[in-house]
Amino acid sequence: MTPQRDWSVFGLVIQSEIPLPELFPGESNAVPDVVIRAGKLPEAGGAPAGLSVVDGALILVIPGVAKYRIADGRSITVDAEVGAPDRNVRLYLLGSAFGALLHQRGLLPLHANAVDIGGTAIAFMGKSGAGKSTLAATFRDHGHRVVADDVCVVGFAADGKAHAKPGLPRLRLWAEALDIMGHGTAGFEHSYVGGEEFDKFDVPLDPSSAVRSDIPLSSLYLLSRADEFSIDRLSGVEAAEAVFANTYRGAFISAANGQESHWSSAVRLVRSLPVFRASREWNLASLDEQYRMLLYHATAWVG
Repeated sequence: MTPQRDWSVFGLVIQSEIPLPELFPGESNAVPDVVIRAGKLPEAGGAPAGLSVVDGALILVIPGVAKYRIADGRSITVDAEVGAPDRNVRLYLLGSAFGALLHQRGLLPLHANAVDIGGTAIAFMGKSGAGKSTLAATFRDHGHRVVADDVCVVGFAADGKAHAKPGLPRLRLWAEALDIMGHGTAGFEHSYVGGEEFDKFDVPLDPSSAVRSDIPLSSLYLLSRADEFSIDRLSGVEAAEAVFANTYRGAFISAANGQESHWSSAVRLVRSLPVFRASREWNLASLDEQYRMLLYHATAWVG
């Protein structure tokens, strides 16, 4: 039998038969919130690519990589394709499969990065390619801690205030961005093995400066492209629509029976903090300038 080990992410204790080196170790002997096992999934044989419901559980099929059975927000069974690189199997396990599980648990995962500014977090929402991770990397290079990369899970404290849960302790960056930022790709592994069009690399975060617990969330920024830099506050309806549109794996909500909890959490979120649209020129050379303007705005708003 494969030995199990505890890991931690999104405020959850994960007990897994599959090594998860992207995560930090969790507390030993803690009661797990989620159990991950490796095993065959005969019931998934006829399931189509993508997400479907089979016998009350969610089946995620990624051709050439693996099939994942996500059940009750508490377990994921992984049936990897023969010859599939472990790194690719973990990519979809910690990404889309976990996205489905988070919705089953009634949590609110945003397609966002979050960074720590003086003890509170700000989050950058946006679709893939919006520059969330690159912007977060710029904040990190200026001494700020990264709270979450690509998936920011939002929770609520007893007083109703929103907080961000610590996400995967890495940044996923394009080779071009790493080169322009002066880091280069040497020593970093490809996020996906065998995909020439997927020229992204995983950049681990320093454990000594990583965020390990929930941190108050002060504001959200929706990233968009424009000829000039500007920040505008979104109204109640616009803010809610931005959260709905930038929910991580929002297409999974219905299959996970998470419509009610998602609606409630999204509305609660936009009522508890401001949501802004940050329009900026798509120019990697101006990242430091964009960092300074965003930091000034976020600091002025919180302070």
